[in-house]
Amino acid sequence: METMTIGNATLTWVNGGVTHMDGGAMFGVVPKPLWSLKYPHNELNQIELRCDPILLQVENHNILIDSGVGFGKLPDKLKRNFGVLEESRVFESLKQLKLTPEDIDTILMTHLHFDHASGLTYINDGKLTSSFPNSKVITSEVEWEEMQKPNMRSKNTYWKENWESVQHQIVTFKENYEVIPGLTMTHTGGHSNGHSVIHYDDGKDSFVHMADLMPTHAHQNPLWVLAYDDYPVTSVHEKKALLDEAYEKDRWFIFYHDAYYRALKFDQEQSIMDKIERKRYEYQ
Repeated sequence: METMTIGNATLTWVNGGVTHMDGGAMFGVVPKPLWSLKYPHNELNQIELRCDPILLQVENHNILIDSGVGFGKLPDKLKRNFGVLEESRVFESLKQLKLTPEDIDTILMTHLHFDHASGLTYINDGKLTSSFPNSKVITSEVEWEEMQKPNMRSKNTYWKENWESVQHQIVTFKENYEVIPGLTMTHTGGHSNGHSVIHYDDGKDSFVHMADLMPTHAHQNPLWVLAYDDYPVTSVHEKKALLDEAYEKDRWFIFYHDAYYRALKFDQEQSIMDKIERKRYEYQ
């Protein structure tokens, strides 16, 4: 597991599983000769996307950013179509850190698509159960409403089995939510109508987690947005504003999906200045 310190916060990436999504869909209208120079693909034109929650430890809080793809819940057809070659081992990762699922006090859900929200519940003695029973689960009001009442497009990713067992833990917000001083969630829309990003700033250092507005380092160009985005024009404008602010304030960018980098910092020319690479090894 990779760990880094940003200001007073310690970040650790735990094993949330992996997907392999269609590269064309992940880069929208960007031609393959361009995006394939930035991010590798396999013979099926799929790109590797980790789904690794970020454990944020600050001020005696154990906070997870998103929850992984879960385990024991995904049907074989979906695992095949989305290249889920490895399911979550978040519980095992926490055990290595001498923590239990009960020690997690807050989960920040940037949005509730299956590859982010499936780890919220698991099957225990044949019954769907909350994975983190003592935590608040924070998401935008719009996202929570759509999760419960998906439309004909979003019903393929907003699943009842990912929310029914945790509905008593949900805390929603409209525009901004201060989790603790310096740690804030902000509703952006774009990727989904209720999509949110996360900022942390303690006066010493800062990061931004842009979630699926910038799922990998290869999506740095503001115009490179996903075909999966429900509101791509919103994504472009929100992404541009977040990038400009991050460059100006010298923020770290942290990633949930990137299979190659956990975190990056860019210089004024928008070239990589500092980085935390993901260790390329097989989980046992």
